Amino acid sequence: MLHNFGSINLDHVYRVPHLVRPGETLASDDYRIGLGGKGANQSLAMARAGGRVCHWGRLGRQDAWARDTLSRAGVDVSRVNLLDEPSGHAIIQVDEQAENAIILFPGANHGFRRADLNELVAATQPGDWLLTQNECLGLATLIPLADDHGLKIAFNPAPMSAEVLGLPLSRCRLLFVNRSEAAGLTGLALDAGADALLDALAAQLPATEVVLTLGGEGAWYQQGDQRLFQPALPVKAVDTTGAGDTFIGYYMAARQTRLPGGECLKRAATAAALAVQRPGAAESIPDLAEVERALQGETS
Repeated sequence: MLHNFGSINLDHVYRVPHLVRPGETLASDDYRIGLGGKGANQSLAMARAGGRVCHWGRLGRQDAWARDTLSRAGVDVSRVNLLDEPSGHAIIQVDEQAENAIILFPGANHGFRRADLNELVAATQPGDWLLTQNECLGLATLIPLADDHGLKIAFNPAPMSAEVLGLPLSRCRLLFVNRSEAAGLTGLALDAGADALLDALAAQLPATEVVLTLGGEGAWYQQGDQRLFQPALPVKAVDTTGAGDTFIGYYMAARQTRLPGGECLKRAATAAALAVQRPGAAESIPDLAEVERALQGETS
């Protein structure tokens, strides 16, 4: 079983000609609201990929539909608490080049207490996976607590912040990073090459497996001296929101079935390529049948 300690947000998505500039008022061409949050997206992706995942989260009672959406997809939501407080939400701009800019309000995602974390971890089995991101408070407590309990920890430090540098990352079994997150962790420049980023991460966290995603430049897996590369699939992106979360969910689902590392990368990259060809975050995540058809070279 994989347990996902993750954010649940409501995404307010605006389609704009370009990302708004300081002092500018810009009319939006389209608006919609949907389920989001890196945690919820990753749980949803894993469930759609056929994985077994239990989500740990907090949500405003008025937004119970978001929990129901996860449940219908096959996510175990028994550890998602409904509360009398605002849910987390994000304001997302998406421009004509499919780039995005996001303002995040954490809301209920930042309400976890130490007692909550103790209770959640105590209900797991040693050897289970714990997946988490950087949109919920309490990671400095949770990571050592989970590691001491025997959980295998996968961490995606998104959104990257200075606080991540103080976390006990050596206790993580697996680290998912994009270029900016890898640069932030290692102190290298944003234009550093994949080899330089992977070398620095290996020196910094020698016992931690790393998955480095580089968008159109593909993705890498590293464990010790082993490196695997997966080229990006040639597609025209419509909206990149949620593509990284789709990748992570599909990767962890493939790993749960003990597929080889190269196959995990391939499935994750294929799912992400499908996701960027449609608008939205949660609603863009493909189901397993779509990914299987794409892997077989079929068109949906």
